[in-house]
Amino acid sequence: MSSSPDASATTHSLAPRIAGVPADQRRAIVLGASSGMGAALVRQLAAEGYSVAAVARRESKLKELSASCAASAAKSGGRVVVRAHDVGQTNEVPEVFESLVRELGGLDLVIFAAGIMPKVEPEEFDTDKDLAMLGVNLAGMIAWGNPTANYFRRQRSGTLVGISSVAGDRGRRGAPVYGTTKAAMNTYLESLRNRLSESGVHVLTIKPGFVATQMTEGMDGLFWLITPEEAAAQILSAARSSAQVRYVPRQWWGLMTVIRCIPSFLFRKLNV
Repeated sequence: MSSSPDASATTHSLAPRIAGVPADQRRAIVLGASSGMGAALVRQLAAEGYSVAAVARRESKLKELSASCAASAAKSGGRVVVRAHDVGQTNEVPEVFESLVRELGGLDLVIFAAGIMPKVEPEEFDTDKDLAMLGVNLAGMIAWGNPTANYFRRQRSGTLVGISSVAGDRGRRGAPVYGTTKAAMNTYLESLRNRLSESGVHVLTIKPGFVATQMTEGMDGLFWLITPEEAAAQILSAARSSAQVRYVPRQWWGLMTVIRCIPSFLFRKLNV
């Protein structure tokens, strides 16, 4: 069930609770960090003093990101660790996860921001594109969500954030499999939330609307468009609250509540 816009009033600390670790030492992994919301999240976390691992396929972009964070990280006491990794290569995840946790000295926050949405023409049914989206958007989330959930369960603290989409709330004609991956991601995150409910672990589903990234570049008719930096600030605010599901920006909650109530025989006539 989706939360209301005011469901996140209670503060939820991201500070580590591991014995012997200073309370102000924070460790995070951001998947899909080379651009868009992922890069904005890394910049904000580094500026706040986090030791943050930026993970993505494009190593050159990660190095540029790290360099852009150098001044703010030095001022805050944070740092950026970069790791080139394709989240679709699920067999690599256990080794990458373990090595990053060792390098960071622990783990308190994981944000899965990786995702692809190739252009799909109205008359196109391309299995290769569809399987690629399943591999990154869903299998990648699961491959990283499972070790994160188990680590936080044993630690009895931690925050896992999955960046989904408003596209997962209904079956849209324009991007059938993209929406499917996000709907499945929502169910997976809800299942983890329920499974970890007695372990002190916070699992948050983020559902952005339109964000000015490479994914939305060239699209017409976008409204409530926000920058990656605005999205990142709202995501971190939600991560520090008791929110379970957060629409970004918040006004999408009202719109999607209406859209979810439209009967299928009417919804299929809408060009969305």
